[in-house]
Amino acid sequence: MSQIFNCSRRDFCKTSALLGTGLVLGFYLPGCQKKDIIPPASGPFKPNAFIQIAPDDTVTFFINKSEMGQGVYTSLSMLIAEELEVDWKKIKIEAAPVAPEYNHTQWGNLQGTGGSTSIRSTFDQLRTAGGAGRMMLVQAAAQIWEVPPASCKVEGGKVIHPKGEKSLSYGTLVGAAAKLQPPKQVPLKPAASFKIIGKPRARLDTPAKVNGTAEFGIDVKRPNLLTAVIARPPVFGATLKAFDAEAAKALPGVKEVVQVDSGVAVVAESFWAAKLGRDALKIKWDDGPLAKLDSATQGKEYAALAQKPGLVAANRGDAAATLAAAGKKIEAIYEVPYLAHAPMEPLNCVADVRADSCEIWVGTQMQTLDRNAAAEVTGLPPEKVTLHTTFLGGGFGRRGVGDSHFVREAVQVSKAMQAPVKVMWTREDDIRGGYYRPRAYHTVRAALGENNLPSVWQQRIVCQSIVKGTPFEEGMMKEGIDHTAVEGIVDLSYAVPNLQVEYQMAPAGVPVLWWRSVGHSFTAFVKECFVDELATAAGQDPLAFRKQLLVDHPRQIALLDLLAEKAGWGKPEQGRAQGLAIHESFGSIVAQVAEVTVEDNKIKVGRVVCAVDCGQTVNPDTIVAQMQSAIYFGMAAALHDAITFKNGRVEQSNFHDYPMPRLAAMPVVGVHIMPSKEKPGGIGEPGVPPIAPAIANAVFAANKMRLRTLPLNLALPTKPPAAAPKGGKKKKK
Repeated sequence: MSQIFNCSRRDFCKTSALLGTGLVLGFYLPGCQKKDIIPPASGPFKPNAFIQIAPDDTVTFFINKSEMGQGVYTSLSMLIAEELEVDWKKIKIEAAPVAPEYNHTQWGNLQGTGGSTSIRSTFDQLRTAGGAGRMMLVQAAAQIWEVPPASCKVEGGKVIHPKGEKSLSYGTLVGAAAKLQPPKQVPLKPAASFKIIGKPRARLDTPAKVNGTAEFGIDVKRPNLLTAVIARPPVFGATLKAFDAEAAKALPGVKEVVQVDSGVAVVAESFWAAKLGRDALKIKWDDGPLAKLDSATQGKEYAALAQKPGLVAANRGDAAATLAAAGKKIEAIYEVPYLAHAPMEPLNCVADVRADSCEIWVGTQMQTLDRNAAAEVTGLPPEKVTLHTTFLGGGFGRRGVGDSHFVREAVQVSKAMQAPVKVMWTREDDIRGGYYRPRAYHTVRAALGENNLPSVWQQRIVCQSIVKGTPFEEGMMKEGIDHTAVEGIVDLSYAVPNLQVEYQMAPAGVPVLWWRSVGHSFTAFVKECFVDELATAAGQDPLAFRKQLLVDHPRQIALLDLLAEKAGWGKPEQGRAQGLAIHESFGSIVAQVAEVTVEDNKIKVGRVVCAVDCGQTVNPDTIVAQMQSAIYFGMAAALHDAITFKNGRVEQSNFHDYPMPRLAAMPVVGVHIMPSKEKPGGIGEPGVPPIAPAIANAVFAANKMRLRTLPLNLALPTKPPAAAPKGGKKKKK
């Protein structure tokens, strides 16, 4: 029980200085002396933009990265909690508002999530935020106890003074800590002292996603909320000529039909009413210049472009002369298709535009761009636009588009209706009218030298630019070369003395965007399949051949050794064949072995073993989950998926013709993390690039067929494949 006591004049003056004004009664608290006078809290303690501590010991972290299934809310909380020394059970998470304090540390004046940078860009920033809060709480307790701060320690959300056997919870100290200035220098823990970083932690967002309280953009409800679906052009670049809305307006539940920049919006009381209203619209379009776009014709155009010299993106030695003089040459052509992102939650956005404000609820990867787009549409200053970031039901880059088109639509419709409106995309809307991973055409030429290793590598890439004409062009395009089209090959790890990489920008028209792992998704496929071809030409084992070429990259060699051990390289399950690939992207290295069978002219992946070196790990559970996810995601594209065009229209529409592998098709996946003291790398994307070449190389091991076009199942010849190799380990029962 607390006891009232009389303060000495000295204690009264000391406490008054902390509080400023007011009459103070001292209370005796367990573990405190009578002189331990603790200022009452007038509100929560916010040492910086990322942390808020309430008097009840609840700790709220404001996370400035979007949670789209990758576990970032948990991993970033671990960074703060490591230095703050907070009770993990007291943590709550809120999505950060749009504010300069939350801008990306590597992207400049932009708040967003992408490029597998969440950990890499905040590893020191968030630890520093946690450390600053800890130091202020320790200083507050030290002042109350009249002891040096260095004599105190922190543990589990408490400041402890060992000699006096005193302790104060963080919540108790918020009033005193709020009076202090943040420290200018924050010493961070050495890795050897980590208690949280590097240890598995259950995800903080799992309970809400299990019990249904997690709010995704599609879940948002507001008073008097209307729903809209939009009829968009059937051909990219088409324009609206005329429309008749009478039949749509006559349907029950339809409130209005509104023309917006992207097409015609039907606004209704429910999604189904809006969808039926859209079906009833009579629209005339001018199909424009892409009315006859055809994938087969486009392929011929890309092949013709590949015969012309491109812009030189990488050049070492003299590739042309070496190749001309070489005796043993190897040449190949690789093609990859457009790909949709196909997140499970289709695009959506809720906007509430009023005369002097705009409020948005959206699952986005680009908060600043979306907020600014809404300000532009409404004519309001950015500070009058409030953006709430919800959970994202998958992103993969689709919700990180530079033109904020799906946010602009919602704001335009709400502005016209003067009411809150949720604009919903159907899956067909997104697959037929979304933004895609670009199609790419690669020609590759190499030669083996006297040492039976490649003496030259020459590659020409034909591909649309993702960044040209976007807010990202200035930083990601140099001298006409889109870095995203050539990444993963211009910095070739293999020791080839003569290297030349050229880029031919394909004509624009089809909207393209980063897709999980961006250019690495196709440069790794080409690089790792072609190096297998070189190994075959040299008569060498693919693993041993790679290790010879990685003499300057000991981390990659070590990872290959780990992979070979865990996968049992050279000893596949009976009836299966093995293929491998290794690729470095986003600061991490991932190597994979795929075991496949080819039966009834279909490829089945039975097992994938993955080894990853991502530097200093934060949450190993997240790393394993991300590798499993990336393998599934990459395997779907490698085996099945392609966006194709006929008469200007996308031929695919939903999961029946743009299929995702079912649970039964998921291989057994083993993930092995290489211990490392290197700085953290990315983890959301690097698991995707190796899986397609690992599967393709395994197919060659199975039946000696080189598949150089994705998706692989469509690239298989119609004739039955050769029998699978005999021998190997017998499958365990």
